[in-house]
Amino acid sequence: MKFENSKYSKLLEYKKIEFPFGTIYTTKHFVVSELNEGIHVDYTIVSELISKFSEYIRKGIKIGYIANRINSYSFEPQLWLDFNNEYDFMIASAIVSYSDFSYLNSSLEKHFFQKSLKRCHSLDEAIEWMTNLDEFKKETKLK
Repeated sequence: MKFENSKYSKLLEYKKIEFPFGTIYTTKHFVVSELNEGIHVDYTIVSELISKFSEYIRKGIKIGYIANRINSYSFEPQLWLDFNNEYDFMIASAIVSYSDFSYLNSSLEKHFFQKSLKRCHSLDEAIEWMTNLDEFKKETKLK
């Protein structure tokens, strides 16, 4: 399910940012990515995303990240290690998988991510988990 088709797009204030490689939705506490079919997520794409959120990083804002994998694409797991070494603004991550293969890939990525990474079977599960993290629970109330 796409974020814009979910109940959360009506419950949460968000901003939609479109890139050539996919769409990002930013909320107060987390970001949802929906990347295009067949792309390969490499350092160039991650760098473009980081530059878009550099103001948040400089301000010390902590956020969560949800990869809503509605499309099939490849991802370099090593990027999680590089990312963790360079940046410290992400509290946790959730990967929403819609196929067994995608779920297996997220299991591999979990070994590379140094913070909490939850593998989910639905966008609802990912958002509920993210909004119930202690860091956000005090401020986020969903109806």
